[in-house]
Amino acid sequence: MTDRNSSQRRAPPRVAPAQLAAIRSNFIQSWQSLLDQFRQGTLTPPADRRFSSDAWAGNPQALFSAHAYLLMADALRRLAQVADLEDDARERLGFSVMQWIEAAAPSNFLASNPDALKAAADSGGESLQRGLANLMRDLARGRMTQTDESAFVPGENLAVTPGAVIHENALMQLIQYRPQTAKVRRRPLLMVPPCINKYYILDLQPANSLVRHAVQAGFEVFMVSWRNPLPDDGDGIECKTWDDYVEDGVLQAVRVVREVTRQPQINALGFCVGGTLLSSALAVARARGEDPVAALTLLTTFLDFRETGILDVFVDEQHARVREQQLGAGGLMTAGELSTTFSFLRPAELVWNYVGSNYLMGESPRAFDLLAWNADGTNLPGPFFTWYFRNTYLENRLGTGQLRICGVPVDLCALDMPAYLYASREDHIVPWTSAYASTRLLRGPLRFVLGESGHIAGVVNPPERGRRGYWFRSGDTALPGDPEIWLSQADHAKGSWWPDWLDWLAGHSGDWRAARRTLGNRTYPAIEPAPGRYVKVKAV
Repeated sequence: MTDRNSSQRRAPPRVAPAQLAAIRSNFIQSWQSLLDQFRQGTLTPPADRRFSSDAWAGNPQALFSAHAYLLMADALRRLAQVADLEDDARERLGFSVMQWIEAAAPSNFLASNPDALKAAADSGGESLQRGLANLMRDLARGRMTQTDESAFVPGENLAVTPGAVIHENALMQLIQYRPQTAKVRRRPLLMVPPCINKYYILDLQPANSLVRHAVQAGFEVFMVSWRNPLPDDGDGIECKTWDDYVEDGVLQAVRVVREVTRQPQINALGFCVGGTLLSSALAVARARGEDPVAALTLLTTFLDFRETGILDVFVDEQHARVREQQLGAGGLMTAGELSTTFSFLRPAELVWNYVGSNYLMGESPRAFDLLAWNADGTNLPGPFFTWYFRNTYLENRLGTGQLRICGVPVDLCALDMPAYLYASREDHIVPWTSAYASTRLLRGPLRFVLGESGHIAGVVNPPERGRRGYWFRSGDTALPGDPEIWLSQADHAKGSWWPDWLDWLAGHSGDWRAARRTLGNRTYPAIEPAPGRYVKVKAV
């Protein structure tokens, strides 16, 4: 039997001789071609945007280094792809190689970045001084600045749809938005955002607020605003569990909305982790013999965690046990750690891009509401996080019918209400095929829509901008089991998916009634204006 220490001394993974020979031959030929072009002065800038400026084109040595880097990066990727390893180990190797490749780009270093050298020469060194100041500021803050965060403040120019907080507890505030039409649909809509971020991704600026669009379309909208736990909070929030978020978060919000609107059933929307929480809560309600939600909307949501994309590299038993030892009995999974993890899923765009612009070029990041929201992260209670990590990402138990939440066995297959499922085609957090896998669990009439772009930009796509597009299937035909078959049969529409969703939602929201002008009721009076206190708490 091979002991643990001897297994650690094993030879590195092999590459089959034929595959290695093919990669080596291709590299040698490409390298020789590169040398010939360099000697002849015929090198042109590569397609990679990092090396496409006039400064790179006018510097033969820099242009050669860019091509050499790309050639070597391609060879490393191919070697990682054909390494003789188990699939999960090969994915981890590929992820590690990707990190080294992105970090080693010549654009990341002053001496090999002609754009940065030109900026320094043109500014008499001021760009370097600004870059150093930017670096020192970020070191003091403990995170990289991606946008001008001072340009956006919730309640001032973000999250400004009028409304009021009508209920709060240790986990959340519930916001009711003021109707902006004389009549509203009879059945209200509750939105459940991810607790890993602030809710106002759904209520950014007025022009790109999904909340505002829904309110102006005549829907009575409510929003869960999750509390951001802090290390010095003394009320035990650091020990809250998944069950607590389901019972005292989602299900309590559902109860309040039903009571305030006097409706036996409401409609509900969940986004990302909020959709997973919402679906868990509705399965708990069904197990208790309750049916509080008439129609369900899930945006970029995992219910089936068999394929989690690039996040798979972080998922194994050892990681789960370490986290459980650290946080399982209490403590906080910090916003900083979560943010760093997600940034390094796309390091070229979310890390090294800013190394070049902020530090080497000395530029100030431009104001961008999506990035300001992204920087406004939240902490998570440790027990909540460790339960979620083990039971979903690691063991994929949510859809088995054998998992107990809030003391009852949950069965997602019991959810037979009409459901609208949205996914983003370039989503690196929730791969669209995994969002499509929810169609194998939910039993009601389903509409699946696939938007262009990524996890956030695909969702936040207001119609007025006329950007991107989405795929859909006409009619109420059964959805195929294979997502690729669905896509091959789907139609494509230009522009936002929001009108399609609002039309679908209207069909499940009942008739019109006069809008109430008073928010809340006697039991749940208005506490404070939206967006409320919870959303303004900054993670530390």
